[in-house]
Amino acid sequence: MGSRFLVAALTLPAWMGLAQSPQQEGVKFSPEQIEQFLKDGKVVSQKALGVGITNSLKVKLSHEIVTHDAHVQSIDENKASFTSNRGTELGFRDCYKFNVAAYKLDQLLGLNMTPPSVERKWGGKSSAFTWWIPNAMMESDRIKKSIKPPDSELFNKQMYMVRVFDQLVFNTDRNLQNLLITEDWRIWMIDHTRCFRLRTDLNAPKNLVKCERSLLAKLRALDKKTLEGSLKGLLRDNEIRGLLARRDRIVEYFDAKIKAEGEENVLYDLPVREPVWVLPASAVAAK
Repeated sequence: MGSRFLVAALTLPAWMGLAQSPQQEGVKFSPEQIEQFLKDGKVVSQKALGVGITNSLKVKLSHEIVTHDAHVQSIDENKASFTSNRGTELGFRDCYKFNVAAYKLDQLLGLNMTPPSVERKWGGKSSAFTWWIPNAMMESDRIKKSIKPPDSELFNKQMYMVRVFDQLVFNTDRNLQNLLITEDWRIWMIDHTRCFRLRTDLNAPKNLVKCERSLLAKLRALDKKTLEGSLKGLLRDNEIRGLLARRDRIVEYFDAKIKAEGEENVLYDLPVREPVWVLPASAVAAK
């Protein structure tokens, strides 16, 4: 999103529950309000995206005074076996539900690095409607154009968190096009339809370089009951078991690394990324 936002004193729809404030820069929305918008917004236009392998769409949603784009994925494939350059995988699943599951897991871990995503039926299909990250560049473009972040240490610390999350969900499709960077140099993870494999090992433990301190604490605290409650209808029992097994591997890996290298060389702290969205005047307009 842009670095400047106009002051907006608006009459907001009841479901947003926001007070009018002429002094407020822009209009702030909580994740819950964004989720409601994704569920209730009317699709006013759509276009196919030319990237990715899931035949996804970009749609424009409108609800009351709010207009914004969403990424729509409807893929839901199950195969007894699937062969790729990574080898052959049994029980392969490529599913839109995993976008919603990744978002909910992100929230449980306090990352706020995955945009809000909800399950919604549209066009005769159950789909994931995911908040479109505006004014963002793909990591592939950043590298191609040799654009350096203003704070390389902060950027790298975010990337360490991406790598931990990808090992946790066994992401077999992370690439430089599904990592987005906004103008404030926040990294966002998108497209998780090929996550949550049944494997109980780690895909690439060598990628686990460092871990944010509170993230490791929240990984330790994850339990089956919490995951089942948050991810009900999104993940199957064996997918949750795989997730918890990988969690154990990650915690064990960092515990061993801390013992060998010292906590100060493995753990670090980052300011909390507040789960608040500020929409510019172009997205929120008075009636």
